[in-house]
Amino acid sequence: MTEQNFDNHKNLVAGYHYISFFGIVIAIIGSLIYLILTLPENILLSSLLFVISFSLLIVWHYSRAFAAKAQDRAIRAEENFRHYILTGKPISENLTTLQIVGLRFASDEEFVALAERAQQEKMSQLEIKKAIKNWRANTYRV
Repeated sequence: MTEQNFDNHKNLVAGYHYISFFGIVIAIIGSLIYLILTLPENILLSSLLFVISFSLLIVWHYSRAFAAKAQDRAIRAEENFRHYILTGKPISENLTTLQIVGLRFASDEEFVALAERAQQEKMSQLEIKKAIKNWRANTYRV
């Protein structure tokens, strides 16, 4: 695997992010067309297909949102522990979870200073990632 950096750190899974999403969108469009074309004869079946298709989109969204939230909580705890090991103090409560998620890529050498800078300058997650000079790979999150 090539060395991870800002340009290549995002990991998209084709089956989830593209194929399943577009399959659900096609199902919604197809069921909506079927609903319109078969009104009023097959109202029960066509509306049921549309509701199921739309519900699948909601489940698709929340399955990712809930997993990401759990990962964010784990990252916050891990980085808080790393900050404690490096400084003897917990990470600042003023840092947002998104800032801490961005900091996870910083090497130990620049982590503490970048955390302080992120807090003082209210840096975004993207700004934090761009400021990292010595990238620490994280290959576990999708």
